[in-house]
Amino acid sequence: MVGRTSMASLILISLAAAASIMTPTASALIHVVGGSNGWEIPPNATFYAEWAKPRTFGVGDKLVFPYRTGAHNVLQVSAKDFETCSDDDVINYFFKGPTVVQLNATGDYYYYSGVGTHCEAGQKLHITVGKAPGSSGKFYYSAAISASPLAPAPAPPVSSATAAQLSGVFASVFAVSHWLFV
Repeated sequence: MVGRTSMASLILISLAAAASIMTPTASALIHVVGGSNGWEIPPNATFYAEWAKPRTFGVGDKLVFPYRTGAHNVLQVSAKDFETCSDDDVINYFFKGPTVVQLNATGDYYYYSGVGTHCEAGQKLHITVGKAPGSSGKFYYSAAISASPLAPAPAPPVSSATAAQLSGVFASVFAVSHWLFV
């Protein structure tokens, strides 16, 4: 029994170390482009600019463009191509959804959907990546909520990076528990 307990302790320590190495850092965020709308033809031409406005994009963050393959795509282009929805200077072309883009350097990045007239309809995104850690933006209370004394306080937002870390840790603990006790 002592041998099995020390072996279990060794495995738990090894898995904890592996989980801490494999999980993303808390400063790197995963930004799901368009939020619940995803990467679709937007309801208005300024939708993606409005989505990006409160956010901060940092080096190491990831953009996730959720779309079905064949329905949309993602072109990374120059500023000129972005403004005119042209494809004279395409930097990257992604056609398999969902597309995940790692932001590896500071600077301005321009993306649009090259399917039909999706870009002209506003399916385009410009972001600026800075040196500061990324953030999902500030939560603003509406006047109706803040004026009501009975309104419950909203739960604090959980970043995608924190959720990814927690799911990795829970999966590791479950796997070890299952191996040891089943």
